[in-house]
Amino acid sequence: MAHPRRAPDFEPQRALAAALPGATEDIKWGADLVYSVGGKMFCVFLLEVGRAATCSLKVDDERFLELTGVPGVVPAPYLARAKWVQVGRIHGLEGADLDALVRRSHALVASRLTKKLQRDIGIDAGEPATPHRPAAKPGPHGERTVKA
Repeated sequence: MAHPRRAPDFEPQRALAAALPGATEDIKWGADLVYSVGGKMFCVFLLEVGRAATCSLKVDDERFLELTGVPGVVPAPYLARAKWVQVGRIHGLEGADLDALVRRSHALVASRLTKKLQRDIGIDAGEPATPHRPAAKPGPHGERTVKA
């Protein structure tokens, strides 16, 4: 799918989200690139040129407060009550930490699908949704950063 107005931020995470089992890609709300599994959103990228790029995704309930304490990570607008966070490109999570959260978001959403739908889209229904979770550690100035 061509994205002529898309900024280049979050390319590795976008490619990862697209490659996960059963993932579909869609543009919603004008400028949001949405990845879904079984018709349920698991990752949203705001990639409109001229606006700050962000990545929103579902996180474990017990990690929501921890992650929103990391600089550049805030409760996702309209989705925070469902434990979604929004990661900014500047001062947000990067690399392996963000990749792990994309995988975890997919696993969390996929685990709520029916077993039949999981099988139909190639997800092993017997596999627990517990991929690698990076641990948050205080930085030298007391800020919380996530390390892989």
